[in-house]
Amino acid sequence: MILMKRLLLNILLVVLTVPAMAQFRSLPGLDDSETVRSFREHVTTLSSAALEGRKAGSEGEKSAASYVDEVLRGYGLDMLSPRDGDLFGLARADGDTLTSRNVIGVVQGYDPKLRDRYIVIGARLDNLGVNHLMIDGQPAEQIYYGANGNASGLAVLLELARMIHTHNVLFRRSVVLVAFGASQEAFAGAWYFLNRSFADADRIDGMINLDMLGSGQDAFCAYAASNADMEQLLRGMQGSLLPVYPAITAAEPYPSDHRAFYAKEIPSVFFSTGQYPEHNTDRDTGSILDYDGMERELEYIYAFSRALANTDRPPLFRTDQAQRKTDDGKTYAASDCDQRPTFMGYADPKFFLEKWVYQYLRYPQAAVEQGIQGRVIVDFVIDTDGKVVDVDVTRGVHLLLDEEAVRVVEASPKWKPARIKGRKVRSVISIPVEFKLERKSKSSFGIKK
Repeated sequence: MILMKRLLLNILLVVLTVPAMAQFRSLPGLDDSETVRSFREHVTTLSSAALEGRKAGSEGEKSAASYVDEVLRGYGLDMLSPRDGDLFGLARADGDTLTSRNVIGVVQGYDPKLRDRYIVIGARLDNLGVNHLMIDGQPAEQIYYGANGNASGLAVLLELARMIHTHNVLFRRSVVLVAFGASQEAFAGAWYFLNRSFADADRIDGMINLDMLGSGQDAFCAYAASNADMEQLLRGMQGSLLPVYPAITAAEPYPSDHRAFYAKEIPSVFFSTGQYPEHNTDRDTGSILDYDGMERELEYIYAFSRALANTDRPPLFRTDQAQRKTDDGKTYAASDCDQRPTFMGYADPKFFLEKWVYQYLRYPQAAVEQGIQGRVIVDFVIDTDGKVVDVDVTRGVHLLLDEEAVRVVEASPKWKPARIKGRKVRSVISIPVEFKLERKSKSSFGIKK
């Protein structure tokens, strides 16, 4: 009998203990990866009440900058800014000056030919600060903690810096990582970096912006302002073994620091999970973040950063020329025409690529055998009678590929010509013709469709 009672008691203890243990294991941090634990630490610090919403020019923004600087130095980066940040001032309407700062670290590339070219990866440092109000006649305040906007992007920036520094021998170009101050003030930190602070701004080949990345991987998107080269690079990542892929969006999720780079005609891509119900409210705290989703996004952004840093030719800001004049000076960029030229009723050159170029393109066998691949940029003119003329390679890869791209474009059927104020005009179009091989086995290559 005593033995039976002890057995029943042990069973009861197990039944009571299992739910308690399950609840214990579900607490934040117990099953977290090292990266997720780092994310939590970064977000907790950067969105704490002590930083009072990190308003541009505030002590909270200064404290956030000090934290980012400390972490980047701890991860081994070479710092281009002093410990109190790269300071800059903004004139206020009341005549006072707002002082903000950028925090800048760099990982040098390994390729002697490309290490003096740069990829910039940035994240917004500041948020809205504190809202002072009266409740029932008593003064009160709302802190806009900014956990997702943008402690999440800063956390990804910091862990991305760690990964790039650890694997720096895999990056041909140098990578500059920046926490931009006063982003809420017309992207002032990004403007200052490009126009006053960074002496080699003309050597920046691409920019990656990280803002609001904590809403979950299902909302993960990439915005490249319809830049053909950037979008091609994004689509090229689909063949990689990665835990998540962003949706390429034509709608800007949120105005952020990438706009300052667009103004300098630097190709840029903006990674975000978009706006969310707690956006710009005092409910934007660490409890709403999907840290596991952020870790998956980090893996993708790292892989994309590496691809961008290692590309042989930098992405072009635009493939359409602003205007290309012929002898009579009357050839216009297609984008400048009232009615753009159309191919089979479609004005988007992507349709011409899909329905004509890639249908009749033949990968030269000699190029296949030599493993030659890449993107050929071809300009051509649509004459007033719709005929394709003046086909020209503006950025080639190899004579074999260049000649094949020209052959297919020259063989194009007639287009419907462009018009300006109802008058038919000559127009120029630029398209990227992609030649890509995929390895089928150790000894053979095949064309990737």
